[in-house]
Amino acid sequence: MAIDLRELIAPSHTALVTQECQLGVVGPGSALPELAAQAADVLLPHVAWLVDAARDAGAEVVHCLAARRRDGKGANTNGRLFRYMERAPVQLTPGTPAVELVPEISRADSDIVLTRLHGLSPFQGTELDSILRNLGIRTIVAVGVSVNVAIQNLTFDAVNASYQVVIPRDAVAGWPADYVEAVFENTLGGISTLVRTADVVDAWS
Repeated sequence: MAIDLRELIAPSHTALVTQECQLGVVGPGSALPELAAQAADVLLPHVAWLVDAARDAGAEVVHCLAARRRDGKGANTNGRLFRYMERAPVQLTPGTPAVELVPEISRADSDIVLTRLHGLSPFQGTELDSILRNLGIRTIVAVGVSVNVAIQNLTFDAVNASYQVVIPRDAVAGWPADYVEAVFENTLGGISTLVRTADVVDAWS
């Protein structure tokens, strides 16, 4: 059955959720340089385009950021990724540029910004679910990084919480490229609607 994308992502019940589009993750001084390299040429301009289009259409924009206190309180230690981030040359310390949105993506007073200190998904570490429900949101357009971890977590948590999830494939990134394609084909494609940035912008125009 064909999906009516305009209805699925109607601005009245849709939020664009950006995931970790911050200087310390996808910026030039990233703690994860391979991921930042994947994001630089394609992801960032497409996310910037979607953010502007969402605001113009009247859809909500929510920026989800990751941070880690200097003393590590509240941060996970139960995985290699967390232990790497503990030692990384760039720390995602609250109040530093590492936890600010990259300059390519504009920020407006109407945007909601949520920062988590714990976990791999904004649904686990913030009030994202409650805020979206208070706003009457039923569909999430998910963008950002990474397809390896956080985008999958965000998608599973959203689907388990009964949201529809739409993922513009050219507005998310991960590595290596063949793994990302396998995740789209074998995992995310089965639980979300995969589109292109231009499809979303067209539906909102």
